[in-house]
Amino acid sequence: MFDIGPTELLLIVIVAVLVIGPKDLPLALRTAGRWIGKIRKVSGHFRAGLDAMVREAEMEEMEKKWRQQNEKIMREHPAGGPPGTEQTGAYPAAPYEPPADSDPAPAPAPASAEARAIVADNPEECSQMPGDGTGKAG
Repeated sequence: MFDIGPTELLLIVIVAVLVIGPKDLPLALRTAGRWIGKIRKVSGHFRAGLDAMVREAEMEEMEKKWRQQNEKIMREHPAGGPPGTEQTGAYPAAPYEPPADSDPAPAPAPASAEARAIVADNPEECSQMPGDGTGKAG
């Protein structure tokens, strides 16, 4: 970073010994070491913050590309998936349409005598209920 060679380092040590003195030099080096450690800690924290910001920006960019690709696929295949493929949940399922020539399935017969009586008394209401026609959740 500073490109200090061995001769320059020796000159700095000699000047430090002459200016600070050999008695106070260890204390000065400890203080300098603490300051350097604090500076490294702050710069590491700053670098981590910048890296997080870059990662977030990259993630937003990737999400944008994914949305565009997803919209393109959904426009190309609006009915579900490519024809003849098994539904896996990746595409929305196509709505079920019964064949035109088939009759609607008859409602199953009620299971109990009480249910049969309810169906006999209210045939219109019970024909619209899902399940066995009893009106009970199954």
